Amino acid sequence: MELSEISQDLDKAKPLSVLYIHHCGIFGGASKSLFEMICAFPKGTVNPFVITQRGSTAEYFRKNSIQVLETKGLSQFDNSQYSYYRGLRWLIFFLRELFYVPFTVFSIFKAKRLWPSIDIIHINDITNIPSVIFSKLIFNKPIIVHVRCVQRNCLKSYRNRIITNILLKYCQEIIAIDETVRSSLSSKLSVKVIHNGFTVDAAMINNNKNLHNNFHKDKKLIIGYVGNLFRLKGIYEFLEALRICKFKGINVKFLIVGYKPPKSKSFKRLILKKLKFLQDSDEDVLKLIEEFNLKNDINFMSFTHRTSQFYKQMDVICFPSHLNAVGRPVFEAAFFKVPSIVAIENPIEDTIIHAQTGLCVEPKNPVALADAIQYFYQHPDEITRMGELAYELALKNFDNNKNAKNLLEVYRNLKQ
Repeated sequence: MELSEISQDLDKAKPLSVLYIHHCGIFGGASKSLFEMICAFPKGTVNPFVITQRGSTAEYFRKNSIQVLETKGLSQFDNSQYSYYRGLRWLIFFLRELFYVPFTVFSIFKAKRLWPSIDIIHINDITNIPSVIFSKLIFNKPIIVHVRCVQRNCLKSYRNRIITNILLKYCQEIIAIDETVRSSLSSKLSVKVIHNGFTVDAAMINNNKNLHNNFHKDKKLIIGYVGNLFRLKGIYEFLEALRICKFKGINVKFLIVGYKPPKSKSFKRLILKKLKFLQDSDEDVLKLIEEFNLKNDINFMSFTHRTSQFYKQMDVICFPSHLNAVGRPVFEAAFFKVPSIVAIENPIEDTIIHAQTGLCVEPKNPVALADAIQYFYQHPDEITRMGELAYELALKNFDNNKNAKNLLEVYRNLKQ
């Protein structure tokens, strides 16, 4: 064996020190995807370090022995299809994102002092574009940018051109979470697709064939919703679809996972809500449930990281988001052989296959959601058939160990 080959083998044996810059202080889908990925790396291959905003994300990572540097805020620039800046939304950029610039720079400088031996910077979402620039200037290490949302695909947009040029100049690798997200990025960029992953206990995977058999027990269809009660998550359409189903006499029960009691009112919250800058709709949701007389048709569950507790109770999961994308709960549920109803146009078959692993409906259309629910109610055998196919697709594309190894290979190639 030549000396160069021995050296390469020794380099592979050393754990890589990776700094993750994560934008969201509240533990949600992106936080969970990052955590699952870090945990799935083969033991001794990656030393993770995380910069994130204060909140439950930092607490959860720290609780699981991951080194975390908290900051008041990380400056972002959102150019996603749903929430790009226009009209009053520009106030978010000028009042919040510019305000967070000094905190972003300071936290990266502090990370450089605390963890000087970082090998790679992993920016956990493209919205963290300011962190791409600052971390490159401060660390001068290879940078990976994860793209987790469908981007605003407008050829004439100067914002798209600026972001593309920044990525071309400062970034060494770009990872998209699925083909839909990749297709929204500029063709000038070289993009790898590495799907998010999910780790399920092997015994659970092998013995979950009849987990979602509630329908067959009492002829009541259990439809699940996992996520915050945000407008962009489609919670209003979800409730309207339930109202329609109830009017039609469909025996359906809705399970909402992730409910939190409404926050106390404050002048700041009232102003932000008036400007439609706050997404949480807890109070409005509770009012609608009363207005639609749905109190006895909905069960609320607090979010738990032991996801099997709620997926086992569902026959079908609904993801009615306005983001025109397939969310994490869809493939998590698929590991428990639960098919889905997803609000998405022109889906690509790496995440959902219409009429095979679930049903795709028009976004922001509660009637279409209700029709899909009615279809599963009238065709219970389709729940089993689509659930099996969803499970096969999940094993193919969302196996956490396999996807983590693919990302580790990207890291190692950058380190060489």
